[in-house]
Amino acid sequence: MKSGLNNLTNLQQRIIAAALGGVLIVSAIYYGEWSYFVVFFLICFLTQWEFYRLVGLDGNEPLKLYGTLSGALIFVLSFLIEKQDLDFRLYFLISPFVSLIFFIKLYKKGEKKPFTNIALTFLGIIYVAIPFALINVSVYSQGLYSHQIILGSLFLLWASDTGAYFAGVNFGRTKLFERVSPKKSWEGSIGGAIAAMMVSYILGWYFTDLRAWQWHCIAIIIVVAGTYGDLVESLFKRSMEIKDSGTVIPGHGGFLDRFDGLLLSAPFIVTFLRLFGMNKEDFFSAVMVWNLQGWLGV
Repeated sequence: MKSGLNNLTNLQQRIIAAALGGVLIVSAIYYGEWSYFVVFFLICFLTQWEFYRLVGLDGNEPLKLYGTLSGALIFVLSFLIEKQDLDFRLYFLISPFVSLIFFIKLYKKGEKKPFTNIALTFLGIIYVAIPFALINVSVYSQGLYSHQIILGSLFLLWASDTGAYFAGVNFGRTKLFERVSPKKSWEGSIGGAIAAMMVSYILGWYFTDLRAWQWHCIAIIIVVAGTYGDLVESLFKRSMEIKDSGTVIPGHGGFLDRFDGLLLSAPFIVTFLRLFGMNKEDFFSAVMVWNLQGWLGV
């Protein structure tokens, strides 16, 4: 099977892998909150494990297992708390759990740069685990599980990536950030933005958990933050002197290669949803409650 895939062009491998992976992810999200949880937990776990493996190629020694388990704890807690199966106060478990990283490294003998390894362990949590945990917050930002929010965000991200790829291949001339990623072009970014905005227009009609203008705003967030996410991961790979973060996904590389745009988009998306995520009906209800409280002096 693998040798058969190797005989295909990079574009053919990308299409096949994207189709199979897309079907799996979309099906899990649409089926229900627990199938969503299982798939994204695995993606989070494997992406963070991959990050620590790559960091170790440069002679560093982050706490690969404990760091990944810390990320898994953060993801699980965020899911169960946002789902309202656990009390919000259990978020405080994260602080002592990750602080044990210092204790563990204190007893590691023979390390030349223990604080560098501590910092890299925390970086894996901040760069990978927290964004995936924030996706859980986005999914439950309406109070109940919303497959539309995560599906819509992924559709926008995939549209942006696909539009950027084909526009860059066919029209790319002006370098976007040559020092970090010589192949990326302004033409590709514009193509990705156009594709994402087209998809946001469609989402505005059919995905009613958010209003049309909110989908347009999320599309802009994903185009901008997703592009920077791609550049940041390219910078990381250049510092490690590697081409791809892995070979797990044919035509796409590793998990970091596939989800880099989502990692930097997630914090901005959840912030937008928390600040501007109310539906019109909820907004007017909230205004009425605030006015009543003011009138009653509550």
